[in-house]
Amino acid sequence: MDFRRLSYFVAVAEELHFGRAATRLGIAQPPLSRQIAQLESDLGVLLFDRSRSQIRRTQAGDALLKRGRDIMDQVERAEREVRRIGEGAAGRLRIAFVGTASHGVLPELIREFRNAYPDIELALSAMNNAELKTALIARQIDVAFARPALIDDEIRCFPFHEEPLILAVPAESDLARAKVPRLADLKRETFVLYPRRPRPSFADQILDVCKKEGFIPAKEVLAQDFQTAISLVSVGVGIALVPRSVSLSPRHGVVYRDYEGHNPGTTISLALRQDNQGIHTQNFATLAKSFARKIQKDGR
Repeated sequence: MDFRRLSYFVAVAEELHFGRAATRLGIAQPPLSRQIAQLESDLGVLLFDRSRSQIRRTQAGDALLKRGRDIMDQVERAEREVRRIGEGAAGRLRIAFVGTASHGVLPELIREFRNAYPDIELALSAMNNAELKTALIARQIDVAFARPALIDDEIRCFPFHEEPLILAVPAESDLARAKVPRLADLKRETFVLYPRRPRPSFADQILDVCKKEGFIPAKEVLAQDFQTAISLVSVGVGIALVPRSVSLSPRHGVVYRDYEGHNPGTTISLALRQDNQGIHTQNFATLAKSFARKIQKDGR
């Protein structure tokens, strides 16, 4: 069924007058009459009873008017939705992040984006760095927050938030009550590192920090993710070096301490595909860069 003819039919069916319908549509009456006649011929039914001075819809005409209105409403809604998506006001954005990024400034950025674009659906998920890289290249996600940065020819990365490292120690340990410890004095401690794989990773960055202080931990316990590592610290398995933002979400059994010694800090990076020019991704990246400048200016 020709959509233009359907729109002509709806106008005539609602006006029940060819002249008024023609004026409403902005066309002459004779071609309108021919289009309706052609529609009736195509369908093999009479849509209007023309036997009286005022035309009336037939039963078939009533049925087509109801369906025709539904179809035209759906088309209009589709046009509005597509335009809103094209303008960046609606749609879906898939964001993934390493577990430690769920603390600190990233939730603030997500709130700012939701406030700015309330009709965009955000799909959020936690992944390790290797999963982030694979998902980004495979176009399974649009934006990634990684630690450390993702390196690949298909990916562009921007520093988002830099912060110092701190110690996470068991609440019942002597370290929880002692003055600011020297990292070099902790060489006999068990270090909980994450992730276990893939390597190199954040775990290797922590080992490099220890080497700069002149030691390799006496014992290492490897966990696959940040949450597992903190759980191990909470039950006294060992200590961990973590980003400072982790301390903003207290964990029972864990105390966070500053330390003396080499502290290169750690950076969350915003990663996008090189060829992703989607308006939602670009709007998010623009907001994220502006947000990063703001928090840096605030000294956070």
